[in-house]
Amino acid sequence: MTAQSIESIAESGYMDLEPLPDWVTPPPGGFTADDFFRMRGLPRHTELIDGSLVFVSPQRKWHVRVIDLLRTELNRQAPEHLCADREMTVRLSDRHAPEPDVLVVSAESYERDEPSTYYLPEEVVLVIEAVSPDSEIRDREVKPRRYREAGIKYYWRVEENEGQTIVYAYQIDPAHDGYVLTGIHHDYLNMSGPFPIEIDLTAVTKRR
Repeated sequence: MTAQSIESIAESGYMDLEPLPDWVTPPPGGFTADDFFRMRGLPRHTELIDGSLVFVSPQRKWHVRVIDLLRTELNRQAPEHLCADREMTVRLSDRHAPEPDVLVVSAESYERDEPSTYYLPEEVVLVIEAVSPDSEIRDREVKPRRYREAGIKYYWRVEENEGQTIVYAYQIDPAHDGYVLTGIHHDYLNMSGPFPIEIDLTAVTKRR
């Protein structure tokens, strides 16, 4: 159907075209975090990265199970002043508002009423990203850089390799002004920071 025919049908009353939402067309210079939090009708798990909206593909079973396991175990093992949460936006700066898969935050920020849609970086101790095929570059390069710039001390990247779940753990090293790799964990995770943590990663693929 040609553009002219669509226009003619619309004018004749046979087609009622809804106006496109504002987020379809970005402003010059991209969106700000304020723009982002005012938007309505965005697809679930949309993120703001470098002023651009990032839409995610449907989650795989592995991805969902990793999130469930890590959030549950971190919450169970965390000290009283910390809580684990999942898929909540962190307002890093004016142009960056990513949504980590799992995060550990202060209990005070977890329990507060407002703001109810995001955390601030100073409230976040650990962020975790489970890598999907469409998020490799973001999770390996872009997001760690932004999390580091915002001062979030711990970052974990979780990947799947031939059915095995692997956690790459990073911590900010002031001497290098960036994240340094503190461990690669296959099957079993045992760490001392941000608090003592032990997690059987093989549980991701086990029936419960």
